[in-house]
Amino acid sequence: MQLGIIGLGRMGGNIARRLKKHGHEMIVFDLDTKTVDKLAGEGMTGATSLADMLKKMEAPRSIWVMLPSGKITDDTIADLAEHLEPGDTVIDGGNSFYKDDIRRAKALQQKKLHYIDVGTSGGVWGLERGYCMMIGGDDEAVGRIDPILKALAPGAGDIDKTRGREHHNPTAELGYLHCGPAGSGHFVKMIHNGIEYGMMQAYAEGFDIMRTKNSPLLPEDQRFDLKLADIAEVWRRGSVVASWLLDLTAIALAENETLEKYSGNVADSGEGRWTIEAAIEEAVPAEVLSAALYARFRSRQSHTYGEKLLSAMRFQFGGHLELNNNTTEKS
Repeated sequence: MQLGIIGLGRMGGNIARRLKKHGHEMIVFDLDTKTVDKLAGEGMTGATSLADMLKKMEAPRSIWVMLPSGKITDDTIADLAEHLEPGDTVIDGGNSFYKDDIRRAKALQQKKLHYIDVGTSGGVWGLERGYCMMIGGDDEAVGRIDPILKALAPGAGDIDKTRGREHHNPTAELGYLHCGPAGSGHFVKMIHNGIEYGMMQAYAEGFDIMRTKNSPLLPEDQRFDLKLADIAEVWRRGSVVASWLLDLTAIALAENETLEKYSGNVADSGEGRWTIEAAIEEAVPAEVLSAALYARFRSRQSHTYGEKLLSAMRFQFGGHLELNNNTTEKS
């Protein structure tokens, strides 16, 4: 299948590579011409502009936008809408706010264009592992790009089947799910990221407590010099708290248990804030997720070992660098 991708950063470029590896035809564009040239050298078709990209594609065209949420994505989709033809599809695979998806879908529908939002999880590891995807949009448009979604997804792998799933959506077992209408994909991904905040915070605090167990403030017979890298590793083996986040924590601690290259200045992508806003709108208590978000705000004032571990986890799964100010991360 032919697909255009706009935005070839940490995830966009690897999405293009994974699709190319699965036999799909990729037309790629980015303002960074060196990145375009590099992917063209890997057998993809490079475009010099949005207009050039559309000229190189056959109708009905599907364009995957992989840019930071906000104005740049809005402007790009608005520009595309002026040049696309009825029946074409715009896919936003970034981390857009779900209410923006609903607005965009309505605007594009007036031009007889399809809009799909794809919440994409996998970070810098997606090329190898595949991407977990949560999708919103109309049935026709989502069905048309199913070959793309199936190629990007990790597949069933060697994970045990869940008992009682015989009458549920089979694509969920492959790592992608059509959640509902426009906006629902990014809404589910938003909650996913909010939960991620809470999980990461729990690991960070727990390891910080273990590290501090050797404090001179404690009675000598209650001090333990615990090897955190080994504890993370043993927990990966059959523990109820095992997870991919713990896998990445184990990697970070094995590389350097002191985490000295991290300051502990932990950014938030914005989706944690949106999750709390949704909880407020729905009057749903979200104490853990709220606390995890506020812990990131506090980390920009003073830093604990736990916050260094949060930074290490974010770098391991997404290549996220630390911030040097109190702004949210724009990716």
